[in-house]
Amino acid sequence: MSNADKFLQTIKHPVKFRLFLLSKLPSAFFSGVRVVDADTEKCSVQVPYKWFSTNPFKSTYFACLSMAAEMSTGVLALAHIYKREPAVSMLVLKVEGNFFKKATGITVFTCDQGNAVKQTIEDAIATGEGKMITAKSYGKNETGDLVAEFAVTWSFKVKSNKS
Repeated sequence: MSNADKFLQTIKHPVKFRLFLLSKLPSAFFSGVRVVDADTEKCSVQVPYKWFSTNPFKSTYFACLSMAAEMSTGVLALAHIYKREPAVSMLVLKVEGNFFKKATGITVFTCDQGNAVKQTIEDAIATGEGKMITAKSYGKNETGDLVAEFAVTWSFKVKSNKS
């Protein structure tokens, strides 16, 4: 089993993942953000419309939608850098969002650029230089209508070995 598969196995474990969210991303935990499907190529993350994620306009707050979209891209990145040698750091450089419809139920964001993310990481390792990728995530409601789309720009860089 690859390191990426080990990471994804942990992400898919409902208790371990919720404990991770509670300890490291409490706003995502309380907003109800959850990974619903993930492999090395694609990740889907849902966010519900509920009291903690609502806005005054009776829809899901844009920041909660953004969290789910970013997580759908970030899980793919984390899977490909998990326990890598050499170690690779990752950082969000930019987030852009477009909104098309009110999010009034469960919204599922999907990013299917896992292979491109992996190649960007491999390029960063091979060259020793920082590399960037803009990964897109599309959020759809229960009827399959596009609610929002986000473009998340990630930077990857080999960590320096400072003694």
